[in-house]
Amino acid sequence: MHQYVVADVFTSTPLEGNPVAVFTDAAGIPAERMQRIARELNLSETVFVLPARGSGDVRVRIFTPVNELPFAGHPTMGAAIVLGATRSGNTLVLETGVGDVPFEFKRDGQVIASARMRQPIPTWTPYEHAELLLSGIGVTTSIPPVTAYRNGPRHVYVGLDSIAELSTVEPDLRVLAKLPDMAAICFAGEGRQWRIRMFSPAYGVAEDAATGSAAGPLAIHLGRHGLCPFGTRIEIKQGVEIGRPSVMYATAWGVGDTVEAVEVAGSAVVVARGELYA
Repeated sequence: MHQYVVADVFTSTPLEGNPVAVFTDAAGIPAERMQRIARELNLSETVFVLPARGSGDVRVRIFTPVNELPFAGHPTMGAAIVLGATRSGNTLVLETGVGDVPFEFKRDGQVIASARMRQPIPTWTPYEHAELLLSGIGVTTSIPPVTAYRNGPRHVYVGLDSIAELSTVEPDLRVLAKLPDMAAICFAGEGRQWRIRMFSPAYGVAEDAATGSAAGPLAIHLGRHGLCPFGTRIEIKQGVEIGRPSVMYATAWGVGDTVEAVEVAGSAVVVARGELYA
């Protein structure tokens, strides 16, 4: 029997945001079984918490219904807040497949009101299948150019003219499924206010409610292309079109193509606890 917690992440309202299942003591569960459990629960990600191997407090493994991810945003945020609620102190370090990810908590009494994570700094390149991607999304251009960022998962950014245009996107998932190892991140907005939608048949997710690992690179992308100055804390809304509104906050520090740090913040709320007998 294995106990788990379900938390809605990047929201403080139950049944909104992006749900994640967190197995708080997964020692002894083999990787093959973790993948089958993630497929059984069929959430966008499931997190398995293990004893630390290095300098972190715990180690985590993250599975979508179809594969393992070395890092993802909403699963690590959810796991950190779930674990932080059972511990004292305002910091926690999770060991992930891309290295240690530190968290800092803001508490309201004993309740964790929000958390900030220092994300891995991604690498980026022009996307090699931009034309096919745009056809699958149903648009002809992207401003700025289509760019792929990798901080574990690979996010490919397509900028649209307006939030109204973003909300009407109806991607052809059959086309996007031909693009391996990527999530399409469509975004629009201005100033400090931005909206994104994420489509990723390759990761087993038709549309995601909150993609925390894409929030940090978006802040970098905006800074690199002069759409929002580095050092600005932006608000990113996601999941509106699928009835799971989420709010993320991201800040990137740097100059030009030199990025010094990237941080993502948000909240989470526990909505269920369960026991798995398999």
